[in-house]
Amino acid sequence: MGTSVQVTPLCGVYSENPLCYLLSIDGFNFLMDCGWNDHFDPNLLQPLSRVSTKVDAVLLSHPDVLHLGALPYAMKHLGLTAPVYSTEPVYRLGLLTMYDHYLSRRVKEVLLICLVIDKGEGIVIAPHVAGHLLGGTVWKITKDGEDVVYAVDFNHRKER
Repeated sequence: MGTSVQVTPLCGVYSENPLCYLLSIDGFNFLMDCGWNDHFDPNLLQPLSRVSTKVDAVLLSHPDVLHLGALPYAMKHLGLTAPVYSTEPVYRLGLLTMYDHYLSRRVKEVLLICLVIDKGEGIVIAPHVAGHLLGGTVWKITKDGEDVVYAVDFNHRKER
């Protein structure tokens, strides 16, 4: 019997909008990125608000607002309580990014919470270098020998 995989785009399909996808693997729900834009319009998060309480884990791929900007808001206002996975650079630069936006907008929000781990619920997650931003990540998710790769904003061109 095969592994059941379902991808639901919540934001960021066919446009320059922030990225946010729900990836379900045999009933385990990953939130792949939790982006927002610089306008911080809560209406953009309506699709996320419908699934935020069903999320089992969050994977962050890059440390900018388009990939993690909605995470503090989702954790405070949308009921998102899942653990957050990222690489160490995404975690640290993400904190700086969100703190910079926090200070520049003088908005009191919860800052990014992140756990760095590599395994959960029988599903193995592995970060790989995206080459786009420092710490940017391509996630490889494996269960029962089946792989799903989440690769957005990557650059694998050879440098001189």
